[in-house]
Amino acid sequence: MLNQDEIKRYARHLSLENVGLEGQEKLKSAKVLVVGAGGLGVPVLQYLTAAGVGTIGVMDGDVVDESNLQRQVLYGTNDIGQAKVEVAISRLGQLNPHVNFISHATTLSTENALETLQEYDIIIDGTDNFPTRYLVNDACVILKKPFVHGSIFKFQGQVSVFNYQNGPSYRCLYPKAPSAEGAPNCSEVGVLGVLPGVVGSKMATECLKMILGIGNVLSGVIEITDLLQNRNIPMQVPRVESNFERKQLELTYENVCSTIKTLEPRISAPELKSLFDNNTEFTLLDVREDFELEICSFDNALHIPMRQIASRLDEIPTNSPVIVVCHHGMRSSNVIGFLEQHGYDNLSNLEGGIHAWAVKVDSEMMTY
Repeated sequence: MLNQDEIKRYARHLSLENVGLEGQEKLKSAKVLVVGAGGLGVPVLQYLTAAGVGTIGVMDGDVVDESNLQRQVLYGTNDIGQAKVEVAISRLGQLNPHVNFISHATTLSTENALETLQEYDIIIDGTDNFPTRYLVNDACVILKKPFVHGSIFKFQGQVSVFNYQNGPSYRCLYPKAPSAEGAPNCSEVGVLGVLPGVVGSKMATECLKMILGIGNVLSGVIEITDLLQNRNIPMQVPRVESNFERKQLELTYENVCSTIKTLEPRISAPELKSLFDNNTEFTLLDVREDFELEICSFDNALHIPMRQIASRLDEIPTNSPVIVVCHHGMRSSNVIGFLEQHGYDNLSNLEGGIHAWAVKVDSEMMTY
């Protein structure tokens, strides 16, 4: 039951259709574990705390670093060198004293994953490395727990919900992890400071929707947010039944990214023109949306919007070169990463996308 202070605090929820008193009590009864109190974990923690989620576990073994302050807005200069979990719980307690916080000042491992995760209803994966993501996934599959996944890269972010109501798992999206070289983190390539806030807010939203039982949860779909192009693009993720047969964790997840893999092959617009001029056999895969093709397009390209890639794999050749194109080269890079996880090794990305083609090769092509 809510006390009088909580009724005042959550007044805007209580008057909101589909939440109300019953919904707020569901939030108060919920137990959520946030793995990672960094760029993504911080906004998730802030909004779940403000919303009144009753029990929130905070798991992170790191300390605050000065480089974190550009995007991890829960921390300040005076917190540098202090444990993130301790600082986070102190600040969050000031935001909402009605929430019960549980400290897990350590990293997730094969030794503690099952024991820790089993105490919570929903898991939030705010980590930035593939070994931990696969560990979270496998533990949630074994324990039958839903989890919210988020990731960020430069100006793009991804959000999805896995292992929820017969939906897919993270391994359905990424059967195998790329190498560390093929998947650099934000310390290596950079990230726009506001991006974690945007993506983390969406992660918190999916968590609240599951607790409240409202809306369409992002299960079976991964939503890609591109801040530069102001686009949110869904991509379907089909469920693969064999990924749910797991009964125990791997002995270690440290070697999950050990497969040798280089960054995606790329081709420039002038090089693509040479292929056309020489009548070289290849498939040009355009992953843009229908409305974009009305502005400009390549003749005889195979058009499969990015959101449909997972359901139309049988249309994409595996035994001849495929050059993937989008507007500026970001969506095509995402598609290549997805296809490579499903066995494709014949892919190249058109650098700069169709915009580069219009600027460097075909000056008569309309740009947008």
